[in-house]
Amino acid sequence: MKDVTASTPVSATALYSKHVAERQTTAARALQETGYDRLLIHAGRPFEYFADDQEAPFHATPHFAHWAPVEGPDHLLEIVPGRRPRLFRVTPRDFWYEAPAPADEFVSSEIDIVDVLNPKEAWATAGAGSGRTAFLGGPIPEGELVAADDLNPAALVHRLDWERSYKSDYEVACLVSATARAAAGFRAAEAAFTAGASEMEIHHAYLAAVGSMEEALPYPTIIGLNERASTLHYHGKRGRNGAHANVMLIDAGATVRGYGCDITRTFASAGADPVFRFLLEGMEKAQQSLAREARPGRPYLALHLEAHRKIAALLIEAGILKGSTEDAVAQGLSQPFFPHGLGHFLGIQVHDVAGKQADREGTPAPPPQEQRYLRTTRMIEERQLFTIEPGLYFIPMLLEPFRTGRCQDQFDWALIDRLIPCGGIRIEDNIYVEKESNRNLTREAIPS
Repeated sequence: MKDVTASTPVSATALYSKHVAERQTTAARALQETGYDRLLIHAGRPFEYFADDQEAPFHATPHFAHWAPVEGPDHLLEIVPGRRPRLFRVTPRDFWYEAPAPADEFVSSEIDIVDVLNPKEAWATAGAGSGRTAFLGGPIPEGELVAADDLNPAALVHRLDWERSYKSDYEVACLVSATARAAAGFRAAEAAFTAGASEMEIHHAYLAAVGSMEEALPYPTIIGLNERASTLHYHGKRGRNGAHANVMLIDAGATVRGYGCDITRTFASAGADPVFRFLLEGMEKAQQSLAREARPGRPYLALHLEAHRKIAALLIEAGILKGSTEDAVAQGLSQPFFPHGLGHFLGIQVHDVAGKQADREGTPAPPPQEQRYLRTTRMIEERQLFTIEPGLYFIPMLLEPFRTGRCQDQFDWALIDRLIPCGGIRIEDNIYVEKESNRNLTREAIPS
């Protein structure tokens, strides 16, 4: 857990110090605009599965993690403009479970940490404060009285979410470090696939190389062989031998200080269908082009529509679709092959917040109905960090309506049926937008 960045401890401290200073500025502005004098952010509480005594894996409240990369539940963070933040850290005396690790020195250098024995003591020590207090998190511990209007107030949350759209140098460094961990996992997964491993064996190889428990990953790994690569969120992990698999799609990440990378690669063996291999090469070129084109001043929706044009052109070049690119896109013929959005904001949350806000006040900016799965409709700006992940899949249930529709003659159905067992392709990189050019954090660690 000490690899917060690839830099020296001194520079790590400097990055975090600047990050906290930025948070204090943006929080003070948001509080002033919404009529609050103080902010309390709860780290969250573990919860048990229904009718069981087993707890789900704990994940800290994202807004808490944005300030304080500190292990464990029930902590309470106090933000008052003009003062150092205070963290009331719950460290119970318990022989059943290991105590949370102490906060790192670079955290305690910026946040005053007060250790308490239980959640009730944390709330009592935080006290009522002066003026009006907003509370973020939930559920609030039993017995703590919080006015409904002050619990996760929408006007404040919208503003804080908006600020999370712009990444600090500290946050980028965390994601760079997370990507370096994930890169080892992708190399191990590719080697296991080449050796004929099953989905379960590939998953285990990935975890071992990353050095992480599954519950500590930013999301469950997606590892689909052959036709299972066409299930967008496939989590099956079949244990049968994969020696005859010609295609593997792996979508996986790793986490550092709460920040998780999100990477996808598709691999095809020499025995894979040559048309599928052609499509994979074409998607690689299209994805890298889209990653370069994601520049400030361009709407993310426009980039998503450009992805449809590139995919339609590739399908026509491969002989899967007939006609022109313009006609194919206008008639929605690329939709069954590329049914999801081009990408999403990334940070503390895999699908990070404010992707469909028009402004910091929270005005909704939904995607058009025909592109309803797009998670980001924002104008691209400097310091944004998002994924670029075009896909091309052979999904029978999505293709079926076109077999008998008015455009059925524009598809080569024999070729499509030949390619259905190959599943599909997705290539995903994490892109940080800088002033002169984009920084592809993924390609720095995983060139191809």
